[in-house]
Amino acid sequence: VVKTPVAGIYEVFANGQMLYADETASYIFINANLVDTDKKSNLTEERMSKLTAIKFSDLPLNLAVKRVKGKGTRKLAYFGDPNCGYCKKFEQDLAKIDDVTIYVFLYPVLGPDSLQKAKAVWCSKDKAKVWDDQLVNNVAPTGPGTCDTPIDKILAFGHSKNITGTPTMFFVDGTRVPGAIPLDQIEQKLASAKPVK
Repeated sequence: VVKTPVAGIYEVFANGQMLYADETASYIFINANLVDTDKKSNLTEERMSKLTAIKFSDLPLNLAVKRVKGKGTRKLAYFGDPNCGYCKKFEQDLAKIDDVTIYVFLYPVLGPDSLQKAKAVWCSKDKAKVWDDQLVNNVAPTGPGTCDTPIDKILAFGHSKNITGTPTMFFVDGTRVPGAIPLDQIEQKLASAKPVK
């Protein structure tokens, strides 16, 4: 619970959700955004970005499908479902970015078919190619998906960090970005994000 710039109104962050309440909690604002009209900034988004950040080094990168483009000096991680339409658009934009290392966490939250496809991706010889084929080229994985996978661990990690949708991205500064963002914003974030020590 933190005071807001508005007299008598408090920010309450609980279960991954931002609420606002008066001093006695007699009144609660749910699904609201607090906006500073002078600065034209969304204070709720700014606070949620800080409160939901995850240190990049705390991500279980060994459980991700890793792709390196160019030198791979910039880094991005995201949780994606093989049947996610927004992930497909996001992957098309990622294909246009160079000098980046991308960590994809297979996060099949859209049903049993997603789980089977995610397992088939993980069990394939070239995970990155099969993932790209599924998302960029609409070619479903054909492998059996019967090997041991880290998918249960990834799902448990995602649930513990309140990752509820795909794609959900993380940059090296810990910033979480839920949902697909345009190519120029991805580039801007990759350029400006500095690792957190």
